[in-house]
Amino acid sequence: MQCLSNILNLGIKELRSLWRDKVLLLFVFFAFTGLIYVVSSATSIELNNAPIAVIDGDQSQLSKRIINAFYDPYFKTPDVIALSAVDPSLDNGSYTFVLNIPPHFERDVLAGKQPTLQVNIDATRMSQAFIGDNYIQTIISAEINEFVQGYRSVYTLPIKQSAHIMFNPNMTSVWFGSVMELMNVITMISIILTGAAVIREREHGTLEHLLVMPLTPFEIVIAKIWANGLVILLLTTFSLFIVIEGFLQVPIHGSAALFLLGAAIHLFATTSLGILLGTQARTMPQLGLLMILILLPLQMLSGGVTPRESMPDIVQNIMLFAPTTHFVKFAQAILYRGAGWDVVWPYFLALFVIGSVFFIFALSRFRKSVAFG
Repeated sequence: MQCLSNILNLGIKELRSLWRDKVLLLFVFFAFTGLIYVVSSATSIELNNAPIAVIDGDQSQLSKRIINAFYDPYFKTPDVIALSAVDPSLDNGSYTFVLNIPPHFERDVLAGKQPTLQVNIDATRMSQAFIGDNYIQTIISAEINEFVQGYRSVYTLPIKQSAHIMFNPNMTSVWFGSVMELMNVITMISIILTGAAVIREREHGTLEHLLVMPLTPFEIVIAKIWANGLVILLLTTFSLFIVIEGFLQVPIHGSAALFLLGAAIHLFATTSLGILLGTQARTMPQLGLLMILILLPLQMLSGGVTPRESMPDIVQNIMLFAPTTHFVKFAQAILYRGAGWDVVWPYFLALFVIGSVFFIFALSRFRKSVAFG
């Protein structure tokens, strides 16, 4: 009972210490509200207002139909430019796409020939370039087919394609981006808070005060984990229901309680990792440098940005030991597809095992750091 009382009182001390650090508290609150809203709504993986220019070497009815087929919200109003302006326009980033319609294009189409259209693409804008290329091909094919209907019979395919898009029928990027950003923020803030808590104790000299008290390193570490984890879990709940489901209008298909349970297990792993980094770093700048090396792989290779199946096998196998991999898996399964306990329990178990390993290492490192100063 004395041990539990010590852990409770130390955790309350951590909460008071965080409350007094207004700058850090404001940053944490913004990360779970404004940052998620801005990142998910401002960044889009869909084609939106892409700048396009056209070289109309044909000056025909068909070429004008093709030019007028590019309109918002996918494309900006096309600018008609000269052939000599193509390279300078692409070099200075004025356009992402430049469509070149050659002379006699309409005449060759009506004659049954297969004239060539050239599309110049600025591939440094990778997302727009990849998606926009398919859009342009579809738009041009549709306009040409509609134009020649009076002169050529339309061939009907013997099959009919019927696509059913599940879980995100409108393919809205905000639905995906908001939840993924929430998971990134949970991981980032949990490591920052616990790592900063350890360094703050050392910088303020309060760590020595704790050591002269009848407290064990286990009690100190557990107190930091539950106090900082509780703050993040409360902010996660607020962000999930108010920001994501409320302001961003993202539907939550699964059990929010089940997701929060998994998030708590994930926080056990990441807060333990934060303490481990906090004992390794001696100052906040050192902690920041360590976090760059740790956070980027955790977030980029977890499957939240690109599917794990598209990564090399060795990367997939290594990332099985990362908590974010299992966090992304069960979060997507619960919030997107409405999965239940029978589906996600292996991820929960894997997270608990990884968290336990991190906790053992963090506790061992913390004992050594307080023993040797």
